[in-house]
Amino acid sequence: MINTEVPTISWNGGLQQEALDILRGEGGVVVSPTKVGYIIITCDSRGLERKFELKNRPLTKPGVVLCGSFEELEALAEMNDEIRSFYQTHWDQDVLMGCILPWKTSGLRHIPEGAEQYVRDARGTSCFVVRFGVPAERLAKELWESEQRVLFASSANPSGKGNRGVVTGVGERIATGVDLVVEGDDYVRWVQPDTAGRYEQGVMVSFVDAEGKLLPEQRGEVRRGDVEGTTEAVPTLIRAGLSLPQILLNLAEQFPRWDYRHGQYY
Repeated sequence: MINTEVPTISWNGGLQQEALDILRGEGGVVVSPTKVGYIIITCDSRGLERKFELKNRPLTKPGVVLCGSFEELEALAEMNDEIRSFYQTHWDQDVLMGCILPWKTSGLRHIPEGAEQYVRDARGTSCFVVRFGVPAERLAKELWESEQRVLFASSANPSGKGNRGVVTGVGERIATGVDLVVEGDDYVRWVQPDTAGRYEQGVMVSFVDAEGKLLPEQRGEVRRGDVEGTTEAVPTLIRAGLSLPQILLNLAEQFPRWDYRHGQYY
């Protein structure tokens, strides 16, 4: 059950001002609905620290970067034209998708002081996510456009346990430890009416090599086989999730060479 001492409100269908006000405050942490269930969102290092404590989550699994606009994505993530086109396809299709990428040097200034360990992995990369669902998208867009602040997130469920897609599945530790819970069960069900076969997470695609460096463009080149004794680093789908068939189709249409290795990143 949700602790009544923590405010719980229903999503209003647009920009949730109560959530925005909390996120603008120091250490503010909110639970918000998305296309795949509920997430914990915050903007600063204290909020990120609280988020990791609530989830009992290791720092080897940093929070994702929520991009509420394409302009924000462009400002933060290092991309080439092929990756940019891949994102644009999913943006236009309104498909939830995240890519593992390095940060732009100029984008690093948008990481809050003291938050580096919570949002970048050991290689210096992060997962930059788009089209995650209107309730949180509106918040991310407003924070970026008004203050150039970035919204960070992790799923709102105990680490290692599935996202049930209902507000009562958030769990007491998280529900009583945040500053506000925005309930949007109807929105989650609208996106995924088949609750029995619902996806609990979004798809992740890695565009970096083992050292975290951006992969080179393929430019339509088709290779008959790798050089003996070497393995080429290619775009790799590392986490299956919502809209998997569509994203696989987009990979196949835009990249001559790619891989599917669910679970590789973690």
